[in-house]
Amino acid sequence: MQANMPTDAAPALIIEPHLDAPDDFYEALIDSHQGLSTEQSHALNARLVLLLANHVGSLPVLRQALEAARRS
Repeated sequence: MQANMPTDAAPALIIEPHLDAPDDFYEALIDSHQGLSTEQSHALNARLVLLLANHVGSLPVLRQALEAARRS
């Protein structure tokens, strides 16, 4: 099964470039880690994943994202 193919009528994961300003987001992401220990940085990443997962809200889409991230 491809990551961008819907399963059970779930929305498909968007895997094509979709960010309005990817470089700006990357800079903000890196800046958010400044001054943090490795442990704090990992905790920030975990909280960010959970916040974004809550925003997505669809378990089938989140499962597609987990599969795609694991493959890449």
